[in-house]
Amino acid sequence: MERQIKIIIEKHPDTYVAYPLGLKGVVIGEGDTYEAALADVRSAIQFHVETFGVDVLDGDPVLEAFITETGVAV
Repeated sequence: MERQIKIIIEKHPDTYVAYPLGLKGVVIGEGDTYEAALADVRSAIQFHVETFGVDVLDGDPVLEAFITETGVAV
């Protein structure tokens, strides 16, 4: 069985960081390219499920994800 999982991929000055939404626990991937970060987080999700069981997928499904920006006084 395959489940679709929404992934956030952030571009930083020297790397890409990827993380899934809606999983129980913390899973992160990284890579020098968008594709490498996606492949790394996919592998990390698979390892997370194999280690902790499919219950980590039983969080509330993420229907949509939004990215926005706001100012913060510093």
